[in-house]
Amino acid sequence: MPPTDRIRDHVGQGATTVAAHRARRRLRADRARQLADLLRHQILADGFPSRALPHESTLAADYRASRNTVREALDLLRAEGLVERQPGVGTVIVARKYLHGLDRLMGLAETLHEHGRVTNEVRTVGPAPAPLPVADRLRVPPGTDVLYIERLRRLNGLPLSLDLTYIPLDIGTALLGCDLENRDVFRLLEAVTGQPLSHAEITLEAVSADAHSAAVLQAPRGAAVLMLERLTHLADGRPVDLEFIRFRGDRITMSGLLHRL
Repeated sequence: MPPTDRIRDHVGQGATTVAAHRARRRLRADRARQLADLLRHQILADGFPSRALPHESTLAADYRASRNTVREALDLLRAEGLVERQPGVGTVIVARKYLHGLDRLMGLAETLHEHGRVTNEVRTVGPAPAPLPVADRLRVPPGTDVLYIERLRRLNGLPLSLDLTYIPLDIGTALLGCDLENRDVFRLLEAVTGQPLSHAEITLEAVSADAHSAAVLQAPRGAAVLMLERLTHLADGRPVDLEFIRFRGDRITMSGLLHRL
């Protein structure tokens, strides 16, 4: 075989070897993500009461994965801030996420009452001109004053969400003298209007924390936060509460029960 042909053959074999190596790495990364998802579910469901994960070899046997795959999965969970490697102990759970149900229309304190006490730091409250998108959603003329409330909400003292709330002023004025620090706005709205809340339209998406949100939530700038936009209606159909809620993504997880009709 001429030298040039031998070189081409060698290069071709090398390219095949590199491609196969990359394919194996991609496959291991895929399996690591799958394992991380399973372990995350176990963590959120309190599947490890001792707060310590089994040894890597045990996880490898239980999930039929290689040790390298297990290590990569644990690295993913460590990057999320859920677990941490402690010398002489192993991998332990260092953070907890709280389940926020999407099955019922409830305020944050109602939703998380089993996990502790929700308190509100009212950062801003008062009348403000409604921006056009807010006016459209609340069905008030653009520029009309609405009640604007900005609250930092904590669970057991830990920052959990930053809530921006807009309420029509004819209803919102009555809230100015209410205990906004310790009561959910939903409860207050029902008391003030004499009507139950009926339903809400929601949109949920992941966004990066801006400088203001990150500082208030004590989260790294650019960290992922869950943005919940919610427009709540009274029993008579009137839109009464438009909220933009930024949840710390490392402390909350959304859950719900969906039915196929």
